[in-house]
Amino acid sequence: MKILISNDDGIYSPGIAALAKSALKFGQVTVVAPDVEQSSMGHAVTHSKPLSIKAAPIKFEGIEAFRVNGTPGDCVALGTHIHANTDVVLSGINMGPNLGNGMWHSGTLAAAKQGVLLGYKGIAFSTLVGKSEPDFDKLVPFVEQCLELLLKTQGKGLYNVNLPENPRDIKWTRQSVRFYDGIVMPGTDPFGRKHYWFNVRPLEAAEEGSDRWAFENDFVSITPLCLDLTDHEQLRKVQEQQPL
Repeated sequence: MKILISNDDGIYSPGIAALAKSALKFGQVTVVAPDVEQSSMGHAVTHSKPLSIKAAPIKFEGIEAFRVNGTPGDCVALGTHIHANTDVVLSGINMGPNLGNGMWHSGTLAAAKQGVLLGYKGIAFSTLVGKSEPDFDKLVPFVEQCLELLLKTQGKGLYNVNLPENPRDIKWTRQSVRFYDGIVMPGTDPFGRKHYWFNVRPLEAAEEGSDRWAFENDFVSITPLCLDLTDHEQLRKVQEQQPL
């Protein structure tokens, strides 16, 4: 199996090193990641300037690794162009969860999504990060269980995997859809100039069976996703109310 791995934290992230090492047990691995952090870039792609791909400045044992001056989506587009025999695209392990509404702006998920758009299976991995790095040795058995499970599933498919700090089991979940409060926090830089930080806070508790609920209860969450954003129920209603 030919496995392409990318992320949005950049080529130097310990998360991508941990994922690449786990993926080696399942096939031949190539890493193509951004040369700098691209967190929360969503599914941005670069069209206003040329992209370059260069050998990674750090070593991945037994793995070809490259850096790209672009977004996660760019990395997967270039990686699958150069390695056209790719079977699956993995992304992560992201330093921070990508749950619920966070999927909309996640660069980690965008890399896996780009793989699916190009005809490959895509799997994104994320985990909690605090004041210190995640304990990847503790997470690796669950990463490998998820890979064992998802690489065997039929079809291309897009999957979003979130690993809590202390996993106790794995659950299939749905996306938590809850409104949130956008928090804008003003501050000043060292030169006295104003700047702002944007953050969010959920307004409702997580619904049981959702990715947020699983994560909050120490379960690894696997959420199957699709590329179709159509609200089919609303489409049916408006067609009945206002036929065109």
